[in-house]
Parts: sequence; structure tokens; C-alpha cells
Amino acid sequence: MICCQAVTAFSQSSKIQAGKSHHFVCCDYTQGKVFEVSRKGKITWEYNAKNCNDIWVLPNGNYLFNTGNGVMEVTKDKRIVFSYQSASEIYACQRLENGNTFIGECNAGRLLEVAPDGKLVKEINLLPEGTDGGHGYMRNARKLKNGHYLVAHYGLDVVREYDAEGRMVREVPAPGDPHSVAQLPDGNILIACADRRGGPQVIEVDPSGKIIWQVQNGDLPGIDLKFMTGFQRLPNGNTVLTNWLGHNNFGKAPHIIEVTRDKKVVWTFSDFNRMNTVSSIQLLDVKGNSVKGEILH
Repeated sequence: MICCQAVTAFSQSSKIQAGKSHHFVCCDYTQGKVFEVSRKGKITWEYNAKNCNDIWVLPNGNYLFNTGNGVMEVTKDKRIVFSYQSASEIYACQRLENGNTFIGECNAGRLLEVAPDGKLVKEINLLPEGTDGGHGYMRNARKLKNGHYLVAHYGLDVVREYDAEGRMVREVPAPGDPHSVAQLPDGNILIACADRRGGPQVIEVDPSGKIIWQVQNGDLPGIDLKFMTGFQRLPNGNTVLTNWLGHNNFGKAPHIIEVTRDKKVVWTFSDFNRMNTVSSIQLLDVKGNSVKGEILH
């Protein structure tokens, strides 16, 4: 039985993890690395990936992640089998069922689909041609099963849904700079927000835009939310959160937090010796095909 205090109280001297642990992969944005971590908290695989912000483990066991200005697919033995490079900052990537890779270019404001051979097969421009949206234009983005796209417009404090041609069909306010976004099976949208205007929080909104669930700073006794970046919604309703510890917050809160629907903390992870700022996560002990929309992150 886990002591309640062990999973709710936090200090820099805490052990690496408390609660029921997971096998997972994650990105360390500031250090520029991708890690695979065992249930015991041991790093079993790592790869250099500058400004990594989005990570997937594909059904073939390969890792797909962004690299600051690019996207790579890398095998377990560290062979690069897919690579895309850009002049724009890139924070979002996603492998699609047809084998193509969805990529969100931040500065350029482009939503791209790239074939396995590197050929560009679809391009949507969210900004006028030649416009630089800047570092804060978008963070994470996802292609939906209906062909639409969800985009976290970080500096605009909104999440927008675009149709297959790039026409905006919905806008959801997301104070605090939305960083990651995903559509849940019931049509709700889960959004992680950073650390400005409105503060760090994770919100779930219904199709009308109404907030039906949220975790804000102060909701988790003994744990501060610093800058919410990634998440994964689990089949049991729990949500795993990545708590980015940049902006002078290193060591002041857990890297990873799992909370129940009623906001009870059931797992925390903090490896301050090996990791700096965890920005995205995928649990590997949760069943689901990452290219079929079964991994909700």
C-alpha cells in the first residue's frame, strides 16, 4: 500500500518516483534528449534531439520525434530511417495511418504531410505567404480522424480547429499559452497551458468550449504546476502530465505527475540528476496503436 504522503508531498530531496510507476518515453527539451525509462526509473535508451518537444513510439518499435528544426524516426539501434529538415522551428509531429508524417512548422505556420521518401504530399498555410509567425505562433498540433487539424496557438492563447483545406472551423480560448492539444474519443479536447496569463493548467473542454475538467496550480497539495507542456489521457480516466521546469524552476516540482479525475496524485517522477525539462511523454505500458489515434497525447 502506498502512503498518501508519498504521492502528494514533494521536495527536491524526494526519491525519483512515488506511486504506481510506468514504463515510458519522454523528451527533455532543454537538454535536447529523448529517453526511454523503465518502471524502476532506469534510463534504458537515449538519443540526442535538440529542442525535442513531441515523441511517439510507433507500432514497429521505432521512435518518432521532433528535433528543433526537423523530425526524425530512429530505430532501437539508432539508425535514422526518416528525416525531415526545415528552416522553421518545429514542435509537432505525428505518424499517420497511411504512413505519411504530419508536421507542424511554427514560424512558417504550415501544416504538412510528408511521405516516407521525404516528398511533400500536402501543405496548408495558416499564414499569408512570406509571413513569419515567430517563435510563439504554434506549439503542438494533431491531425484528426476526420481530416481536420487541431493547433495549439501558443502566443495567441487559443486552440483552433481547421478543416482539411485550412479553414478555421472552431476556436477555443486557452489562457496561459496552450502548448499541447488532443481530441478525446467523446469529442472533448484536452489542452495543456504554459505559465503566462492565466497560469499553468490543463483543461478539458466539450464541443461547445465549456470547461468540464481542469487541473490548476493549487489543486494538487504539495505540488506546484510550473509550465504544463505534454500529457496523456489513460483508459482509466487518469491523466499523466509533464511539468516543464524551465524559467528558473529546475528542481522545484516533479517532472511528471499522474492525476485521477478527482485530482488525486497517484504517481510522480523526478530525475534531477539525468533530466532537466520534460516536455512530452508516451506511456509504453498502456495498450494502443499510436498511428490509429489510440494513444491520446
